[in-house]
Amino acid sequence: MTLGPIELFLIGVALAAAGGELFVRGTVGLAERSGIPPALIAVTVAAFATSSPELVVAIDSARAGVPQIALGNALGANVVNLALVFGLVLLIAPTKLTRASLRRDLPAALALPAATALFSATGVLSRVAALGLATVFVVWLWFTVREMAAHAGDAPPRPRRGGSLWRWVLVALAGVAMLWAAGDAIVAGASMLAERHGWDPFVVGATLVALGTTTPELATMIVSRLKGHDEVGAGTLLGSCMFNGGLIIPVAALITPIPTDLRDVAIPLGAGVVSILVLLSVRGPVAGRTHGALLVGCYLVYLALLAAGR
Repeated sequence: MTLGPIELFLIGVALAAAGGELFVRGTVGLAERSGIPPALIAVTVAAFATSSPELVVAIDSARAGVPQIALGNALGANVVNLALVFGLVLLIAPTKLTRASLRRDLPAALALPAATALFSATGVLSRVAALGLATVFVVWLWFTVREMAAHAGDAPPRPRRGGSLWRWVLVALAGVAMLWAAGDAIVAGASMLAERHGWDPFVVGATLVALGTTTPELATMIVSRLKGHDEVGAGTLLGSCMFNGGLIIPVAALITPIPTDLRDVAIPLGAGVVSILVLLSVRGPVAGRTHGALLVGCYLVYLALLAAGR
């Protein structure tokens, strides 16, 4: 029995959700067993873990000769994370935001889209461009880890998670295996759909693939919100966006330089920046339903602009 593109894509989404959950559980378990603060886990370990589907898609699509899917996926995933996922969560219930972290992340959050737009204007994201984006990411990560490590002693001590070290390693590895399988299925299904219907690979990556690979972030945000750990959910989303722009795209471009059209790239980049500005407009420590509606509205406008551009 031969699976069609829709079946492959849906199987990939299911594997991404399950694999991402296992990977998050395993990596966070390893980190918490060492007594690392939750906020630091969120913006680094959990953010990388939930970005793993995008990384797998980036590698697979670049090796398959369609790196535009990787670029569209990474940029589209940022819009899904910041506008759709965050917006839906805020519509359900108000969420606490750490303005200090927003201010810390703002320079890099704006520098990465600006650099991506600048490099895209040349018509290709080259390996040199990839190194430039990765440099911004490494500098942000270094400052973030240093700042959080310096304030680690300010937080009350937390009990370390139980379980043996090998248990969490095996859980994380099981998640990795499922994520790799998910990446193969999502890229295969999306590529078949794009070829069958004549769709632009970039748009497919920015919409269908982005929705599929952000299921771990959605699960993390919902679970952390239900458990009262708003800083974990918000930190994971923001950190994931930094990983997408500063790590995922460079990895794909290092494997295969990515042909770009600034008109297409500008839409997800602009939507991501607008979403960040909406979050920065929050007065006080809590974002509510008004900001949630604005974020969801931003995502709907983003989809309309993508559709209009075809």
